[in-house]
Amino acid sequence: MQYRNGSAENPQISVIIPARNEEQGIGSIIGRVRKVLNEAGHHHEIIVVDDGSEDSTAKCAHHAGATVLCHPYNIGNGAAIKTGIRHARGNFLVMLDADGQHPPEDIPAMLRMLEKFHMVVGARGSGSESSLHRNLANRIYNSFASYVCGRTIADLTSGFRAIRAGAAKEFVALLPNTFSYPTTITLATVRSGYSLAYFPIKSPKRAAGTKSKIKILSDGLRFFLIIFKITTLFSPMKIFMPVSVLTFLVGLGYGLYKIFMLDSRYGPTSQMLIVFAVLIFLIGLVSEQITQLRFDRSIPFAGERQKRFAAPERHIEPELLPAEHIVAEIAATPRPSREH
Repeated sequence: MQYRNGSAENPQISVIIPARNEEQGIGSIIGRVRKVLNEAGHHHEIIVVDDGSEDSTAKCAHHAGATVLCHPYNIGNGAAIKTGIRHARGNFLVMLDADGQHPPEDIPAMLRMLEKFHMVVGARGSGSESSLHRNLANRIYNSFASYVCGRTIADLTSGFRAIRAGAAKEFVALLPNTFSYPTTITLATVRSGYSLAYFPIKSPKRAAGTKSKIKILSDGLRFFLIIFKITTLFSPMKIFMPVSVLTFLVGLGYGLYKIFMLDSRYGPTSQMLIVFAVLIFLIGLVSEQITQLRFDRSIPFAGERQKRFAAPERHIEPELLPAEHIVAEIAATPRPSREH
């Protein structure tokens, strides 16, 4: 189901707000977004994706002036983002939550940064109001993601971000249907060679009547699985190399321990671990080569990205064959008029 309000014919900015059971705060968020973008002079559209709400979220968003897209049932926060990306018409996309934790007043500053970067993420600072265990989990995720990407990841799980539409649509098929979509799009952006920047934000308390829908244990494990999946997709050796080295060191250490401490033979266990280490390394090496060979074909729109850097095609008119020359000359030769 879709409710479409009047919006700019050619919007420059598309704001995507996934929502589920947010009837109490969705109208306020839409009003703040519209006010900020109108004051900045941006032609925009506001898309609210209702992910199977059991209340009047869709009607409240429609009355507030947003274009509303409705899922028939609860598919997931990431699925709502993907629906919004597919229907967005703007050149730049802004994604934020409907619970009031992402300040819309920071959108213009993030959009200005998009003139230089492909994606800008609102990074929650120390002044943000969140629970202690959540801060600890985010630090662990950020540290591991920083190792995978080879650069500092300030906030891996923030859902407040601005991104160029071409980059977002390139990775839409990779995004999961769950809350871990920020993890996926961040790692995919960095590992694909796109530029990423962080804009510091202060995340306030949730709006009254709302609560977090993220489950610490199940979603936390899912975040780690997503990191591993994206790592093996874009840079397999980041995973295979440490595992190979660790297995090799364990096998070598265990063998030396048996020789010098137990006065025994090296043993088949140590040999097996070392062989496993070599096999893991070789599998990682092959995976790295496959990733390089299939990368452009496995990511949607990658071919279009290559065309932007390629020289324009030259159109060369085919030369006429000699016979065609003769036919052309005969047709062009004036015929003498007959005298009667």
